[in-house]
Amino acid sequence: MPVLSDAESETGIPKSLSNEPPSETMEEIEHTCPQPRLTLTAPAPFADESSCQCQAPHEKLTIAQARLGTPVDRPVRVYADGIFDLFHSGHARALMQAKTLFPNSYLLVGVCSDDLTHKFKGFTVMNEAERYEALRHCRYVDEVIRDAPWTLTPEFLEKHKIDFVAHDDIPYSSAGSDDVYKHIKEAGMFVPTQRTEGISTSDIITRIVRDYDVYARRNLQRGYTAKELNVSFINEKKYRFQNQVDKMKEKVKNVEERSKEFVNRVEEKSHDLIQKWEEKSREFIGNFLELFGPDGAWGFRTMSLPRSSQIGIQGLKVSPPGKQMFQERSSRMLQALSPKQSPVSSPTRSRSPSRSPSPTFSWLPNKTSPPSSPKAASASISSMSEGDEDEK
Repeated sequence: MPVLSDAESETGIPKSLSNEPPSETMEEIEHTCPQPRLTLTAPAPFADESSCQCQAPHEKLTIAQARLGTPVDRPVRVYADGIFDLFHSGHARALMQAKTLFPNSYLLVGVCSDDLTHKFKGFTVMNEAERYEALRHCRYVDEVIRDAPWTLTPEFLEKHKIDFVAHDDIPYSSAGSDDVYKHIKEAGMFVPTQRTEGISTSDIITRIVRDYDVYARRNLQRGYTAKELNVSFINEKKYRFQNQVDKMKEKVKNVEERSKEFVNRVEEKSHDLIQKWEEKSREFIGNFLELFGPDGAWGFRTMSLPRSSQIGIQGLKVSPPGKQMFQERSSRMLQALSPKQSPVSSPTRSRSPSRSPSPTFSWLPNKTSPPSSPKAASASISSMSEGDEDEK
């Protein structure tokens, strides 16, 4: 078993040196640690491109000291690691919590490589280069460490001058250990964060696997080949046929919606027409009653006409100013309706004693000799008038 020095704990992590007074030489050296990003116009750099080259002593801080905002001459360096496959909001929230743990924090994010991930956890959807780039473009990240170790070692912590490690508090059993962060917790360098419920990489993959047919059909419709989707020939034809059926259903649905809209428009127009017709009819009837009703300006009142016309007209009760005009028009109407009287003397006619075989009836004048005296003429006229009354 290797012998530990006084400056190291049982886990190999350096002990706190905050109680030891620094030498005069150390005080003269200023901290040149990278500062947190102030602008977001560029992605976060990689650690091997901008590693901390500060030569000043990096005193170990406690959580209480870090929350007070000390030291003032350098930021508190917080480390968070993970796989970050299918980077989602749960990852972003965890990094946000790690970034805001202390007033002045510099967040380093370690991303494990494909080899380590496939060995200890399983196959990933995104390769390591894609996962690195996803982290670089997160606003809370100040620096990305590629090919991060699966278990943190004292050398790694010292190399990157890490003050605290942020992760959720659930024990993470892997690589033959019940909790890979156990030694970090014992050293007082662990700061817990909260997991986001309802979202994780495993949940997203489960959704895709559960609805595999839907996504396969979707991608086939968008131009992907069956070979790219690893779909058999039979399944490809089945998916394409289902896509055609869905298109037909969508067309039928659109036609139904349009027909319903058309029927609704026709009903609305018919209601409007009926309502307008009712209004116009009420208006017409009202105007007619105002003009020809009992109390109207042109209302008729009952008046007696000659018996020969057999017409009864009910007259109107008109106002005195229009009485004279009404009487004149009434007299004209009576003259027009009353038949003219027959003349005193009219030519004598009699019915023909015989009818022609044709359906047309003709009245022939009497071929008797003309009357020899005035008395005979008057007698013939009276007989003719009686014949006319009989015909009526």
